Amino acid sequence: MVELSPDAAPGWLRPLLDNVAAVPSAYRNRTPADVLAAINSANAAATRAGTKRDAAVLVLFSGPADAPSGYPPRGDFGGPPRGDFGGPPPETDLLVTVRASSLRNHSGQAAFPGGVSDPEDDGPVATALREAREETGVDTTRLTPLAVLDRMFIPPTGFHVVPVLAYSPDPGPVRVVDPAEAAIVARVPLRAFINPENRLMVYRQANTSRFAGPAFLLNQMLVWGFTGQVISALLDVAGWAQPWNTDDVRELEEAMALVSSPSQYGEAQR
Repeated sequence: MVELSPDAAPGWLRPLLDNVAAVPSAYRNRTPADVLAAINSANAAATRAGTKRDAAVLVLFSGPADAPSGYPPRGDFGGPPRGDFGGPPPETDLLVTVRASSLRNHSGQAAFPGGVSDPEDDGPVATALREAREETGVDTTRLTPLAVLDRMFIPPTGFHVVPVLAYSPDPGPVRVVDPAEAAIVARVPLRAFINPENRLMVYRQANTSRFAGPAFLLNQMLVWGFTGQVISALLDVAGWAQPWNTDDVRELEEAMALVSSPSQYGEAQR
């Protein structure tokens, strides 16, 4: 089984790693009780029917190893209080993909690289690394797995997804390996997610509950759904989140219409 090395995290990632146990609470923080109840019910039904599938995604942070964090260990989720923002170094980024429009599940949606576990995989960390290598061409020998988050159930697909946090001072170039799987692969600057002007709430008209979750509008991609909720929770727990307008609520198609065609995030970054 692939070993985790949380001590390999640089100083600027410590506020997140030291409080990683708070991520599930932060993830659920913006989810209404009735939606959580529906998810739990679907999870139980999938478990009884044997239809749930194990999966893992790679949450890869890149940035300098010797930059300080600038945070005191306090705040709502263990990080600094709101308004006391130092932030990670400007060179930091997060690996994100946009799924190909031809895919059956979540086509055109921004996501972390990842997928369903294979029988040969030795646990979720191995799954996340293998899938990231296959989807983005990233050199996984340059990455250090730091921690795994609690398994999260996604009702539409029946996946039980384990997010795997990893770090690299420089993972090297990434690219679209298979256009049938991904339309975009990008190392997106972390400051783009932190910027409150890029944040909004998004809901799907098809959902009877009209549950709106946190999302990020970034040039050529709209990051919403499971991925948007996870990133939002990570920012909260690390103390990186700045106050943003949670009253800016858009229907999914309306929000997607705001995505620009040109982008600074190409297939290959750095």
